[in-house]
Amino acid sequence: MSTVSNAPSTKLRPPFRADHVGSLLRPQSVKDARRRHYEEKAIDAEELKAVEDEAIRSVVRMQENAGLPVVTDGEIRRSFWHYDFMGELQGLDLEERDEGVQFHGVKLRPIFPTITGKLDFPDDHPMLEHYRFLAGATDVMPKISIPGPSCCHFRVAKSDIHPKEYQDAEALFADLAATYAKAVRAFYDAGCRYLQMDDIFFAYLCDPKHRAAKAEEGQDPDWLIDRYAWMMHEAIKDRPDDMVIGMHMCRGNFVSTYAAEGAYDPAADAIFNKTGVDIYFMEYDSERAGGLEPLRLLPKGKKRVLPGFITTKVGDLEDLEDLKRKFDAASQFADIDQLGIAPQCGFASTEEGNKITEDDQKRKLDLVVKTAETIWGGVDK
Repeated sequence: MSTVSNAPSTKLRPPFRADHVGSLLRPQSVKDARRRHYEEKAIDAEELKAVEDEAIRSVVRMQENAGLPVVTDGEIRRSFWHYDFMGELQGLDLEERDEGVQFHGVKLRPIFPTITGKLDFPDDHPMLEHYRFLAGATDVMPKISIPGPSCCHFRVAKSDIHPKEYQDAEALFADLAATYAKAVRAFYDAGCRYLQMDDIFFAYLCDPKHRAAKAEEGQDPDWLIDRYAWMMHEAIKDRPDDMVIGMHMCRGNFVSTYAAEGAYDPAADAIFNKTGVDIYFMEYDSERAGGLEPLRLLPKGKKRVLPGFITTKVGDLEDLEDLKRKFDAASQFADIDQLGIAPQCGFASTEEGNKITEDDQKRKLDLVVKTAETIWGGVDK
């Protein structure tokens, strides 16, 4: 693969000291336009896009004004952080049913991914154009976040995997890896040099309840962790030298609730040493995340961990001195030079968004930048 860069001109390159996972609260204008388009059929797709375009330009300015060296489109055009991407893959459809996935005290909207044919990444996947629009709207580093390959297995029930050949999990994993390798190439060709692939199910497989559920299905959770790492590695191993891959791992995020808990220990070695990922966004905003000890498995070198000590689930602002103490603790397990700061998750993993305000969101991002400046002397040091 060619390593000639056609990325947008930018002064700073990842990894950064200050970053964020990707999703941002949807402004009311977008919520209203989506309702008018999808439910009321009162406006067409172009009118919806025009509203989304303006909202994305606005959130890009907000991120730039906060001093962030990297911006996303806030996933403004999506309903879900993962299903919108997955539903546009060849061979994977989204079905609406009666009952959604259970989170802590609330259920997700009843959308279920179903594998109906041979998997592939289409040349006209809409998120390629989403990236191009973002890149044209900023002078700093544009980043797009997509669900990692594990999502297309973990979130699909065995009964919803219809092709006969995919009854063999290894065959399914091989095609998922190939599909994602094609996606990585396509985003690179679109100019993307910072791609985030969120494989949150590494964290789910650290939860005793989720581990037990997979075991009941006849799937060894530790084997799944290993195969999920293999898929990610295969998907990104041939990326050009000037393309950086990030990976977010959390325990669920839907209107400020969660779906899993447990320390990263069972998956840490696979995460750090088997995926080939460059930057790790790790949830560390509550006791549900366990201790910092798994960071000791981060190999010395250029890899970077962004522990999410700043939560997106509530609006209360963290104390800077407390954040400094937490980084002191983290540096007992990983070199401080291999650390940075990001919020623990996105602000709106679904279009409903977390139970915080846009002002809360802005103050959190401002704090990310301030923390980086305080600890490392800048967002790119």
